[in-house]
Amino acid sequence: MIGIQIYNSLIVKKNQVSKSFASVDVLLKKRWDLIPNLVAVVKNHMEFEQQTLAEITRLRSRAMSGEISPEQRLNVENQITRTMGSIMALIENYPDLKSNNHVTQLLESLNETEEQISAARRFYNSAVTDYNNAIEMFPSNLVAGYMKYAAKELFVTPAEERANVNVGELLN
Repeated sequence: MIGIQIYNSLIVKKNQVSKSFASVDVLLKKRWDLIPNLVAVVKNHMEFEQQTLAEITRLRSRAMSGEISPEQRLNVENQITRTMGSIMALIENYPDLKSNNHVTQLLESLNETEEQISAARRFYNSAVTDYNNAIEMFPSNLVAGYMKYAAKELFVTPAEERANVNVGELLN
């Protein structure tokens, strides 16, 4: 009886991880949809920043390709977040861009989406932590080993993303 409860508990935790990743995925798709619009509007004002705009487009395509592992996807999404931060910092230095209604609306949508992604990532990390704890703790680790369950990776902010964006460096 206890073995069945442990088994079922592990299934629930595994499914919770999948469900929470799907929630993150939906929000990332929303961000992916906003990026081309922002790039198109910004491109007209920032001719010399084509490399940054090309990089965000390349990362978006890679993330959407479905040809990368979940671990690689976490890294690509973190790179997208970092590159979007660079674009936001650049926009702050262009008064005519900041006053553009389309840019303002896109930035508001992106900011809202980023906040939702942040909340969804916290929920995902909580589900992963519960799952990882369950597969490592006795006696559920015995059942998890039998089921060949492996630890899942958390969404972690890379060190370079924790640092402030150096706008002066971006403009050179």
